[in-house]
Amino acid sequence: MDKKKLKIYRDRLLDERASLLGVVGRNEDYGREADIEATQDPADKASNSYTKELLFSQSTNDRLILNQIEEALLRIEDDEFGVCVNCGNEILPKRLEALPWVRYCLNCQELQEKGLLNEEE
Repeated sequence: MDKKKLKIYRDRLLDERASLLGVVGRNEDYGREADIEATQDPADKASNSYTKELLFSQSTNDRLILNQIEEALLRIEDDEFGVCVNCGNEILPKRLEALPWVRYCLNCQELQEKGLLNEEE
């Protein structure tokens, strides 16, 4: 992959990382605020509990994506970006444009989602 495209992907990854870090931080703050709001009303307690659980779930998903972004940035540094980490085939440019942090080509992604991919990590 040429250096110009790599820079574009790197910049997108850095922007996405900064955005997600902000979201994760806000979700943690909101979760703490929901904890602080002590109330005796069972409906309010249930609402606060649901809100905390939702924010925790979102935060977990965002952290997973953050990890994938960090891995993608490392692959750029190691000149391995755009190559499937499982089979070594090139990842389609349209796939990278949609999700620049993807690790697998379409075939390996399908295998991974079915639980059939043997990862050696």
